Amino acid sequence: MSGPGQSSAKEHRAAAEYRIEDLAHVSGTTVRTIRAYQDRGLLPTPERRGRANVYRDTHLARLRQIADLLDRGYTLASIKELLDAWDAGRGLGGVLGLVAEVHGPWTDEQADRITRAELNTRFGASPDDDAIAEAVDLGVLEPVPGRDDEFLVPSPQELAVAVELYAAGVPLSAISGHLRELRGRVEQIASRFLEFTTEHVFARYLGHRPPSDTDAAEAATMVRRLRPLAQQTVDAELARAMRMFATRHLRHHLDADTPYIFRSTESTNRQIALPAGTIHAVQELVGPDNVPAFVTAATEREVQARTLDALTSSTLENRHIDQTS
Repeated sequence: MSGPGQSSAKEHRAAAEYRIEDLAHVSGTTVRTIRAYQDRGLLPTPERRGRANVYRDTHLARLRQIADLLDRGYTLASIKELLDAWDAGRGLGGVLGLVAEVHGPWTDEQADRITRAELNTRFGASPDDDAIAEAVDLGVLEPVPGRDDEFLVPSPQELAVAVELYAAGVPLSAISGHLRELRGRVEQIASRFLEFTTEHVFARYLGHRPPSDTDAAEAATMVRRLRPLAQQTVDAELARAMRMFATRHLRHHLDADTPYIFRSTESTNRQIALPAGTIHAVQELVGPDNVPAFVTAATEREVQARTLDALTSSTLENRHIDQTS
């Protein structure tokens, strides 16, 4: 008879061995996928026992590593390099830490949920199915599995903006179109910022593949430090641009219907209305922000010219009187 220790060892051995079908079931993958990974060299060669291949827990752990890296956006070619480094004795801890840092939240905003009834209330009407489908396609709303009348809202701020624009009279289709256009431009900004930081910061850490644990850990620290800079820069530049363009738009629309009011520098503070056409011509010449200074300078030059003309006329008239007397 076998003792307790022997029985336990047998059970452990049995639990640690899998046929390929069993390994596929336990790992949540398919037999075809396992064989494809073997052909690519992503899985260790299984033990051959008679006519069958025997897989162990090491194969199961490797399949889970591959699935995790695929979920993080790695290609199979990149995963092969990482796993080769692992097998050569170099750890994946730093690399996975870097991946986790990059895939972590880039905003403090917390996702929320909303029901179809709440959407109807916020938009003051019943959004049709096309509007809901468009919001889902844009990622503004995400369906909740098993709940047809409930949605996940990844960015409540973005949804709040849509609510305010709709309340101001902007159609839902126009809001969706504007978001698509805006998203494309913001993605260009994000791509350029990453290219910029990669060239000047991350190239020293990620110049070789795969990076060492130390380099990957330092790169993760830099991601943590630089993460808020992109949003801070965009916020500051957007505020500057909005201030500049909002002023120009306001002046343009006001000048189209009303004359420009020029305040004199005299103590009486007289107001003089100038034709809109004149102001538009000045704007084209010197720019919207410089109209007041230009008008003031032009007025002063005209006053000075007329004063000189008056003095000249007065002097010539006095000379004529002296000569005839």
